[in-house]
Amino acid sequence: MTITSTRHAADAASRPVGGVADSRPVRLAPLDILGLGLLGIRTRKVRAALSALGISIGIATLIVVTGIPASSQKALMAELSALGTNMLKAVPARQDPPVLLPPESVDMADRIGPVTVASAVANTHAEVFRNDRVGADDYAGLTVLAGKVDLLEAINAEVGSGRFLGADTEGFPTAVLGSVAASRLGIPKITAGQPAPQIYIDRRWFTVIGILEKTPLSPDIDRSVLVGWDAARSLLKFDGHPTVIYLKARESQIEAVRDVLPATINPELPGVVQVSRPSDALAAKRATESTFSALFLGLAGVALLVGGIGVANTMVISVLERRREIGLRRALGANRGQIRAQFLTESIVLSALGGLAGIVLGTLATAAYATHQHWPPVIPLTSVAAGFAGAILIGTLAGVYPSLRAARLTPTEALATT
Repeated sequence: MTITSTRHAADAASRPVGGVADSRPVRLAPLDILGLGLLGIRTRKVRAALSALGISIGIATLIVVTGIPASSQKALMAELSALGTNMLKAVPARQDPPVLLPPESVDMADRIGPVTVASAVANTHAEVFRNDRVGADDYAGLTVLAGKVDLLEAINAEVGSGRFLGADTEGFPTAVLGSVAASRLGIPKITAGQPAPQIYIDRRWFTVIGILEKTPLSPDIDRSVLVGWDAARSLLKFDGHPTVIYLKARESQIEAVRDVLPATINPELPGVVQVSRPSDALAAKRATESTFSALFLGLAGVALLVGGIGVANTMVISVLERRREIGLRRALGANRGQIRAQFLTESIVLSALGGLAGIVLGTLATAAYATHQHWPPVIPLTSVAAGFAGAILIGTLAGVYPSLRAARLTPTEALATT
C-alpha cells in the first residue's frame, strides 16, 4: 500500500459516520493550561527566578516603605497617647461658699457614650503623720485623698511597689502613697514578706500597701496619700462629694465629651464646672497621623510604579524570546487561544510567585528593622493585599500584548524568527 493510500485510509477512519469532518478545536482543561504555563518556568528556572526577582523586589519595597513608617508611627502614637491625648479633668469652680459636685457625678460621667473610664479623688481634709509623736508642720503640703479603685487607669499611673487599692481593701484603713508623699514620710518602698509600714491619719493608724511611681499627668497625686472611698466615708468623715473627676474618652470624640461633661455631672449648675481642654499632644498626634498617611501613599505609589515597570519589561522580553517555541507548537496543531492561554498563565503564575516571595521578604525585613528599633512591628494588610493583587495585575498586563502578538504569528513566521 502506498503512502497516499494510507493517508486516505486514515482520513476516512477519522471522519464521522455522516461523512462531515469534525473541525472543532481541542479544548484544554484548566489543569492542562496550568501545566503548560508551568512548563516554561520549570524548564527555564534561572530565567524564571530572575523574572520573579524583579516582582519580589518591587512588592518587598512596597511593604517595607509602608511597614517601617507604620511601625514608627505606632510607637510615636503610643508615646503621644501616654501624654494624655484622651484625658479630661473636671473640677468645681473656686468660689465662696465652695461648690460641691454631686456624689453620683462620677457614675454619670461614666455613662457618656465615648467615655472609656471615669474615676475621681476627693479631699478628705485630714492630716497625715508618720506616727503619733510628730507635729503637723513636719508633713505640711501632703493631702489625704479618697480615691476610686480605677484611678490608676484614668490617670495613666503605675504602682512602684506593693499594690493599689482594690475592692477588698477600700473599706479598710489602708493607704497608697504618691512618690513625693512616700519620700516625705520616709517609706521608700513596700517589701513583700515584711511587715507593712503604718502612718497616722486623723488619729487612726493606716497600713501602707503601695507606693506609686511619679505621675507626670497628675502631679497632685504625687503629693497625696490615697485611701479607699468607703474607708474615707466611715473613718475620716468624708461626705462623698468628689473634688476632681478624671476620665478617658475616645480621642475622636474628646471635644464632644468636653462639651457635654459639665451638664452631665452637675445638671443643676453646669456653669460652675471647669473642664480641662484636650492636651496639645492630641493636635500633634492628629497632625502626625495625616503626615504619615500622605507619606505612606507617596512611597507606596513610587515603589509600585518602579516594580511594575521592571516586571513589565522582564515579562515582555520573556515572552518575545520564545516565539520560535510558539511557532513549533502552532505547527504541531495548537491554536491561537491555547497559545494565549499558555503564556498568560505563565506570566500570572510567575508574577504570583514573585509577589509571594516579595511579601515574605518585605515582612521579614520590616519585622527585623522594627524589632531592632524597639518598635512594635506593623505590617499593613492593605499593603500586603495591594502588593499581591498588583503582582497579578502586572503579570497579566505584561503578558497580554506579547502573547496576543505571538498568537497572531503564522507557524512559518514564528519559526523563521531569530
